[in-house]
Amino acid sequence: MFSLSPEVELSVIALAPGFRAMSIQVEAAGVQHAQLAQAALQDACRAVVDHDVPWAEAHIAAWRDAFKAFGAKPARTPSSLEALRKRVARDGALPAIDPAVDLYNAISIKYALPIGGENAAAYVGQPRLVRASGEERFDILKEGEPFEESPEPGEVIWRDDAGVTCRRWNWRQGVRTRLDASAKQMWFILESLSEMPLDALHAASDELIAGLEAMMPGSRFDKRLIGAGFS
Repeated sequence: MFSLSPEVELSVIALAPGFRAMSIQVEAAGVQHAQLAQAALQDACRAVVDHDVPWAEAHIAAWRDAFKAFGAKPARTPSSLEALRKRVARDGALPAIDPAVDLYNAISIKYALPIGGENAAAYVGQPRLVRASGEERFDILKEGEPFEESPEPGEVIWRDDAGVTCRRWNWRQGVRTRLDASAKQMWFILESLSEMPLDALHAASDELIAGLEAMMPGSRFDKRLIGAGFS
């Protein structure tokens, strides 16, 4: 099994002392039941309307405060959680994108927490959640063409040795490490603040693993809690 050891810089913990995240590594065996992901996404969108989790509003508000703490404007660049839920509120559903992406988006919506999914084979060194210097490089597509930009100094970013993998904590993921269902080495990071119960974070991670296992029988998993007070 491949091994990633994600690290969280103390300066990030200082912004949000209740931050904790579940890191899940997957040796993927290949998708055999893609329809399960789309069904999970549809169920999650209905759950938001019919029986939402009790911590949802407080958790979204806490992420807004965390973004404001490093100078971001959450109304313009919201957390991935808030962006997904706004689309569900507006459209009533989300379109299917890719089985792996659909499944982790379903868990994100259902449990009201940001989740990132990455192609771990594209990483250079270890993932690190840090405050940016402003000199790092972030790869995106601009008008359909590859383009590089830099984060703002002090911005919270996920990065590896090659550059930024996600800007503004969990707002936008880069192209280089983008995940799809063909990846053989997958990494998921489920990020929560103290407004979300810890047992709910465990439940979300267990449901993601169960969904991946059903969709990709024979896959292998490793999960680890990271953040303040965890090693």
